[in-house]
Amino acid sequence: MACSDFQDNPRMNPASTPSRLSMSQVLLCGAAIVTLSMGIRHGFGLFLQPMTMDRGWSRETFAFALAVQNLMWGLAGPVAGMWADRFGAWRVLIVGAVLYAAGLVTMAMATSGAGLTGSAGFLLGMAQSGTTYAVIYGVIARNVAPEKRSWAMGITAAAGSFGQFLMVPVESGLIGALGWQTALIVLGCAALAIAPLALGLREPHLGQAGGGPTQSVRAALREAFGHPSFLWLTAGYFVCGFQVVFIGVHMPSYLKDHGLTPEVATTSLALIGLFNVFGTYAVGVLGQRLAKRHILAGIYLLRGVAITVFVLAPLTPWSVYLFSAVIGLLWLSTVPPTNAIVAQIFGVQYMSMLGGIVFLSHQLGSFAGVWLGGRLYDLTGSYHVVWWLSVMLGVMAALANLPVRETAIERRAPQPA
Repeated sequence: MACSDFQDNPRMNPASTPSRLSMSQVLLCGAAIVTLSMGIRHGFGLFLQPMTMDRGWSRETFAFALAVQNLMWGLAGPVAGMWADRFGAWRVLIVGAVLYAAGLVTMAMATSGAGLTGSAGFLLGMAQSGTTYAVIYGVIARNVAPEKRSWAMGITAAAGSFGQFLMVPVESGLIGALGWQTALIVLGCAALAIAPLALGLREPHLGQAGGGPTQSVRAALREAFGHPSFLWLTAGYFVCGFQVVFIGVHMPSYLKDHGLTPEVATTSLALIGLFNVFGTYAVGVLGQRLAKRHILAGIYLLRGVAITVFVLAPLTPWSVYLFSAVIGLLWLSTVPPTNAIVAQIFGVQYMSMLGGIVFLSHQLGSFAGVWLGGRLYDLTGSYHVVWWLSVMLGVMAALANLPVRETAIERRAPQPA
């Protein structure tokens, strides 16, 4: 059954009106989309070893391509969000699905560093900007009642986490059975499934989502960048990107360098995805009850503690599994409260665009984390410096989120362009 076949259920969606999608429809379609989009990308670290060995590339070459991917994801995010807010998320999602498939197939065919950067970097980066959280969360914000919004965002983030848990062993199995090139082509075909799912997120009367006086894009941007809490959130999200993408991409190679088997690396990434299901859902629920800025500060601080213990403790399969479980609980748990705060302060009219801008900071951090991981490894033969940099940044992000104010901004009159 297609997502668009589900009917409105007023008891499940108190915000349901003739101009809104049902909450069940939004959550089912949105969750399925991020399961695919986030799940596929989570296993990219598994391709580092076979691709670099087969092509004769350095780790920095592969890391740079994925760094560009994260940068392009962030740079294209505000534009994709603006188009989704204005023309409909479903259109952006279909374009993103096509780009995703094209990027994976051309990544399989790349024979040079430039080709890898163009496919895995530029194409996949643009694809992810149109198939992940910023676009989906805009639909959620416009169609789910405010009192259930944090919970709904937690559900969707948990689906992305489940995709990470599901797809890592799938991708590892594909690489082992078919080779890395065919595995990428198969994943490209899977990415096309996002297109029909997007049809379930077609919003009737998109421009009437509510959320206060109508604003122009320019006025919304001026308002956001003039608000200190928006800037603090944006600064903290840089650290989130740095930490998770460094770990996600470089963990398999770090473990292999220390004599652990590829199976340990696969299990590690799968555990991160599994425990992130619980972490993101729990944070979505907590966001209905506690101050979201305190939740964010706690997440960043706990990440720093977890990384410190992991680096200092003896490295064994069980220490890896324990670290993966703990860091998994904290992995994407920053996503629901961050986006819920943006919607809470500024309303839902430009939710995807403003969420995309905050996410740009996340992706700048991702670029720094994945590229520095490869660069410093090639220079020093170790990931040691980047691990400790992640700890320091975690403490700074915890402090940055404490001054955030979560109250809605007051607009006394429509703002001119």
